[in-house]
Formats: sequence, structure tokens, C-alpha cells
Amino acid sequence: MEDLNKAFEQHMEQMAELVQKFSAELRSGLQPAYENFMGFIHAIDWKEPFLIGLLAFHFLLLLTTIISRRNSNFQMCLFLLALGGVYFAERLNKILGDNWRNFATQNYFDPHGIFLSTLWSGPLLVIAIIILVNTLFHLCYLIVKWKKAELRHRARLSRNKQD
Repeated sequence: MEDLNKAFEQHMEQMAELVQKFSAELRSGLQPAYENFMGFIHAIDWKEPFLIGLLAFHFLLLLTTIISRRNSNFQMCLFLLALGGVYFAERLNKILGDNWRNFATQNYFDPHGIFLSTLWSGPLLVIAIIILVNTLFHLCYLIVKWKKAELRHRARLSRNKQD
């Protein structure tokens, strides 16, 4: 029983220490996150052709998503392709990390995949969320349209019964 109490006290001390560290980070504000973000931005050579191509790809995919917003089947294909791109990001990071000398001046592809997650998966997830929200709005519109048709049909049936 004494060992259990001692283990519980150690656990509580660790939790108190974690809470203190977390609250200290919250009090420091967003400055460390901003500095890390700016360091990430400045570490990238934005004139690399593959980066320009990647950004152009994401822009064209976003434009295609916006233009095709009324075509649900095409949007679902885009949605699945975007999520497939995110799913295969780890494998893509490994392949690009092994062959970075063929298309880049420096190796951006770390083992944790931070670069690829930020510049590949992030935009794909944003596009997938846009498609998802558009689909939800489209479904709401269809539900309202269906309910109106149902109410009109019921009104016609009740008029026919009265005649």
C-alpha cells in the first residue's frame, strides 16, 4: 500500500510539473510559435522550381475545386484524390528524401515529414475541407428541395381526396 501511495505521489508531482510547464508556455504567448514559423519560412528557398510547381499545383487544384463546386461526382473524386495524396505522403516523403538531389538544392525531406506535411498535406487537407463543406451545403439544399416536393405532393393528395 505504501508503494502505491508513493507511486501516486510521484505521478501527481509529474502532472503538476507538466501543468506548470504548459501554463508557462501559454503565458509566454505565441512568440515562440511565430519565431519557429518564421524560421521555417526563411529556411526554404522559394525560387526552387519544384516548390513553384507544387504551389502552382495546389493553386490549380483549389481553382478546379471552386469551379467544379456544382458537380458533386467530380468533387468526390477530387476529395478522394486529395485524401489519397495525404495518405501516401509518408511514402512520398521517403521517395523524395532519397532522390532530392535530382530536383532540389537542399534536402527538405526530414524523417518526420514536417516539410511535406506543411507544403503537401496541409493544402490538400484544406482543399478536402472546402469540398466537404461544399458537399454539406449541397446536401442541405437537396434535403430542403426534397422536403418541399414532399409537402407539395401531400397537398396535392389532400386536394384530390377532397374533390
